[in-house]
Amino acid sequence: MTVPYAAALTALALFSAGCTSPEQLRAATGRPSSPGADEARRPLGPYAGETLFVEPTGNAADQADAWRTSAPDDAAVMDQVAEVPISIWVGDWLSDVTTTVDDAVTRAGTAVQVLTVYAIPDRDCGSFSAGGVGGAAAYQDFVDEVAAGLDGRFAIVVLEPDALALVDCLDTAGQDERHQMLSDAVDTLTAAGAAVYLDAGDSAWIPSGDMADRLLAAGVQRAAGFALNVSHTEYSVDEHAYAAELRAVLGDSARYVIDTSRNGLGPDPTHEWCNPAGRAHGRLPTLRTRVPGLDARLWIKRPGESDGECAGGPAAGAWWPEYALELALNAGFTP
Repeated sequence: MTVPYAAALTALALFSAGCTSPEQLRAATGRPSSPGADEARRPLGPYAGETLFVEPTGNAADQADAWRTSAPDDAAVMDQVAEVPISIWVGDWLSDVTTTVDDAVTRAGTAVQVLTVYAIPDRDCGSFSAGGVGGAAAYQDFVDEVAAGLDGRFAIVVLEPDALALVDCLDTAGQDERHQMLSDAVDTLTAAGAAVYLDAGDSAWIPSGDMADRLLAAGVQRAAGFALNVSHTEYSVDEHAYAAELRAVLGDSARYVIDTSRNGLGPDPTHEWCNPAGRAHGRLPTLRTRVPGLDARLWIKRPGESDGECAGGPAAGAWWPEYALELALNAGFTP
């Protein structure tokens, strides 16, 4: 597989020419500018002996087959994207949640499956990904179905992207209810075998003190930790700093994961979240991080799936091959 470090190489060249500061280099590459011997001695993380599961089929693989004759170079790039482990999203659009989860975990075998649960009532405040199940009781039923699919088997579960960051769109009673729903989901899914990470937005969104309060209300103290940058594009170095602020309140037992699926070049100047142009895949998923508190880098946002009908994109979740190819090329994937 071609490793997408073209952006890093460009940054290194600028740094050598005196055009880029060490801090800018860290931002551009998502890694320290001078690792030092101490970094090599840091713990790899709690899942370091495990392997992330790669789905044998999917949008990228299908697109590669579709382009095999008409655009062989592009097909070769999509072949590489198809080899990267990505999360399976589990939401209210599924007709059989338990079977979907059961099949996903069974396929993974001894490898680690990553699931993103996305069905909270009043999801996305009525924006492009509006939806969710109809109320607290229905949500508990949904979570119970996910738990039944896990059936005591381990998986990493990212719980409800944006649910805490967007809680302000609810009234006080609605906020309390959402916190309780998430707290109950943490307990149910943890008991079913999952390592649950509550979504905490990103470093450019909610002040860390406010987010820490929301995480505590949602039961993060009983979860594996929290998730950052899901579907967003903030530099990993900024997410590490934000995580440190959160952990200063939550304690070191609150660990975290970062979505690096689109942060290879960082955010656009306006921090646009909906199909931002000119972005790139970031560092490849891994369970071996050597970053204190960081359990995994993951591709949670599925590469090439639209954020919604913005910037010329199709409906939220729909496959957008041109955007998928742009992300890969900008990240340095080559035929």
